[in-house]
Amino acid sequence: MKNAYSYIKENMRKNLREKLIAWRKSQTIVKIDKPTDIGRARNLGYKDKKGFVVVRVKLKRGGRKRERRKKGRKSRRQTIRKTLKMSYRWVAEYRAGKKYRNLEVLNSYKTGKDGIHYFFEVIMIDPERAEIKKSRDLKWISKPENKGRVFRGLTSAARKSRGLSKKTRELKVRPSGRARSRKGK
Repeated sequence: MKNAYSYIKENMRKNLREKLIAWRKSQTIVKIDKPTDIGRARNLGYKDKKGFVVVRVKLKRGGRKRERRKKGRKSRRQTIRKTLKMSYRWVAEYRAGKKYRNLEVLNSYKTGKDGIHYFFEVIMIDPERAEIKKSRDLKWISKPENKGRVFRGLTSAARKSRGLSKKTRELKVRPSGRARSRKGK
């Protein structure tokens, strides 16, 4: 038994190729009227009310490796390592948060990729709006301790990238990287 959102997703996949061509030509960070995948956005907390903003972020793929050292090292120390600190999704949230400083990042999801770019949609909330402050479900984001969540690594993508999805004492990332002498990651 399919629901309405599954049909919307199926339709979105059919038209994705034309959309990707248009998105590729657009700017890096674009404010859009409605989410492309409404079911996924609703799942992550999006509501069609004042105070919610959806932003599409275009990221270049690849290039996530550190530069190879040119000289002055043993050959075994000249390896190229991947940069694993931030996932692409976290980078997209970070850039959206940097562009729209008055909004807070709620969540994000991947909408597509082509040979050159990843495309993410970031759900953002204006914490100063009266509708958000009065809402029982969303008034937590207006509190001062939730300011700049994306820059402090407190969004869902950031917590996953930091290795905080599982709660065990054996993990080297808990309670924080600094507390464990930077042994994690």
